[in-house]
Amino acid sequence: MSWADIYPWEPPAAGGPVTRHVYDQVRGAIHAGALKPGGRLPSSRDLAARLGVARASVVAAYELLSAEGYVTARRGSGAYVSGDLSGVLDLKAPRAEPAPEPPPELPSRARELDGLAFPPPTAPEARMFSNGRTLMDARALDAWAKSTRRALRTLDPVHFGYSDPRGEPRLRAAVADYLRAARGVVCEPDQVIVTAGAQHAVDIALRVLLAPGDPVWMEDPGYQPTWHALDAAGAQTHAIPVDASGLDVAAGVAAAPRARLAFVTPSHQYPLGVTLTMGRRLELLAWARAAGAWIVEDDYSAEFRYSGPPLASLQGLDGGERVIYVGTLNKALFPGLRLGYMVAPRSLVAALAKARALTDRQPPTVTQAIVLDFMESGQFAAHIRRRRLAYRAQRDALAQALRARLGDRVEVDVPDQGLHLMAFLRDGQDDLAVQEAAARRGLYARAISPLYRKAPARPGLLLGFSGFPARGMAAGVARLAEALADLD
Repeated sequence: MSWADIYPWEPPAAGGPVTRHVYDQVRGAIHAGALKPGGRLPSSRDLAARLGVARASVVAAYELLSAEGYVTARRGSGAYVSGDLSGVLDLKAPRAEPAPEPPPELPSRARELDGLAFPPPTAPEARMFSNGRTLMDARALDAWAKSTRRALRTLDPVHFGYSDPRGEPRLRAAVADYLRAARGVVCEPDQVIVTAGAQHAVDIALRVLLAPGDPVWMEDPGYQPTWHALDAAGAQTHAIPVDASGLDVAAGVAAAPRARLAFVTPSHQYPLGVTLTMGRRLELLAWARAAGAWIVEDDYSAEFRYSGPPLASLQGLDGGERVIYVGTLNKALFPGLRLGYMVAPRSLVAALAKARALTDRQPPTVTQAIVLDFMESGQFAAHIRRRRLAYRAQRDALAQALRARLGDRVEVDVPDQGLHLMAFLRDGQDDLAVQEAAARRGLYARAISPLYRKAPARPGLLLGFSGFPARGMAAGVARLAEALADLD
């Protein structure tokens, strides 16, 4: 690859030596690293036209550069930067850099964000038991490829300009149809806002609903990126304990009765996997109505329930008046997709759409077109049905292997929904030490104790099963057993 075609070539000064000017520019670009070894140079005719000089001057400069070893001419192909510059360029010598000036003092918000405990950019998602992975079978991949080809063959004019920040109308209509059928969400297409995922939706909601210092309920333990987003927004976040029935609403009322907002994962609480009972759901909605509060319902794994009927969404129970429903296609399909959605109460649609436009202008139209085709062709529903069966088998294989190999060391909590399960440590062992030992064995067994804020932490491991075939679970658990043995 070469950037020579877009390099800012400068015409020579009037009256100056033209050949030397061309020679110095090409040589300087090579020394600066802007033109890499093996990269194609502009043709002599093209470069002469850009510089407004005679072609003979460029040819002469190329010949001089070739004689010195900077340029190689290929018959019928053109001129290239030499593949081996060792004779003319000390590639290992450090470039002379001016002494750096001291950087300006970081703003307080920058220091706060810098201190957040985010995973490194090379997070170990490919390691066994990571909960950041999904699978697509050959049928889904083939259907996705066909949807991609159809979307690219019929590039709509919308792709060549700016479009609705809420997302393409047909995709929003398809999402609304899906949510009404699958989750009992009460919505129309104009209430759907397409986002880059659940976390993007959370950020948008915070920008619209909160002022610094506003009290907020957050599950304890809870999803760490949401905690970080609340901290960054300056919220007064109250850690509300979670028990076997889900968020303890009475504890929330006692801690912050006039909270502005409550964040919940009612269908499959993150990380514990418990379900918010119907009694608690009604209690939470009654509190929100009385307090004039809003609820953000993060339904991040709504598609994957393995027993019993689908649970009613909070948004559907509320009728869509004060619950912002958040979902994602990144877990239904694959995390690299970066598409999710939020369903907004009508009173908030305009404000949330404008906040979305300020943060990211609009979702990518080509990606939306591919997803729309995948949904309208029936492939999305078929993929979800197959994945539900496959993930259930993967879940069961993992639970069986854990009980068979580590039944004396862990208590396995098998969820009815979701993409991970909990393995609580029976002996109260330090789950962070187990996480580190598992990492040395090539596993990603996430300790949950850091996800607690105030509630007494129960040591355990969050084990993802959605990204790994059932046949590999026993081997993964064997390595986890070795990791635990390393600590004995």
